[in-house]
Amino acid sequence: MSGFVFIRWHGYSCFEFADDNNHVIVDPHDGKSIGVFPPRASAKVCLCTHNSFDRNAFRVITGKHKDIVCERGEQEAEGFRFEGLPSFSDQKFGEDRGPNTIYTFEMDGIRIACCGCLGDLPVSWVIEKLKNIDILFVPVGEYWTLPMYKVNQLIRQVNPKVVVPTDFRIGGITLPLSPLSAFTDDIPEDDVVHVGNAIDLEADDISEFTGVWVFDR
Repeated sequence: MSGFVFIRWHGYSCFEFADDNNHVIVDPHDGKSIGVFPPRASAKVCLCTHNSFDRNAFRVITGKHKDIVCERGEQEAEGFRFEGLPSFSDQKFGEDRGPNTIYTFEMDGIRIACCGCLGDLPVSWVIEKLKNIDILFVPVGEYWTLPMYKVNQLIRQVNPKVVVPTDFRIGGITLPLSPLSAFTDDIPEDDVVHVGNAIDLEADDISEFTGVWVFDR
């Protein structure tokens, strides 16, 4: 896997990232609590953006892994370097659903940000830090997360090369999420690429592309 970043979607907000040195899971769910199959993956590090049942099911991930819950600031775990940026999981400064952490990290020169259970636009200095991101993983399901008009505001402000929608409705899921089409219907068809369930990615693959990558499960 030299020179590649491997990314796999495990449904909802759970993604797996790996390169030669790191193996990371973000927001593991247990499957049955939300009506879908659980992740089948191992990891060295598990990151949880919001400490809730649909994102902190570390027990379903195999292997000996370091579990990180909503940590802020520059961090290192099992040799993996990342940063947690502060945000909220509601539009009341966390009063209803508490804090959310946006995790940013780099693998093989590709800069990644996972917004997790982001419920409102981050403060301005966090937006500034996100402006160097290549791939932005952003929730579009509008349940416990950003309403669609704020999803679009975030994307315009950050201006990543690639947007990956997360948390949208799929078959079997029991959460009242918006469908993917609620996000993609206003995007030109040529700017939306279905990449399948997993992808091996090189930095050159996104050097000239700007648009949306949709993962399927």
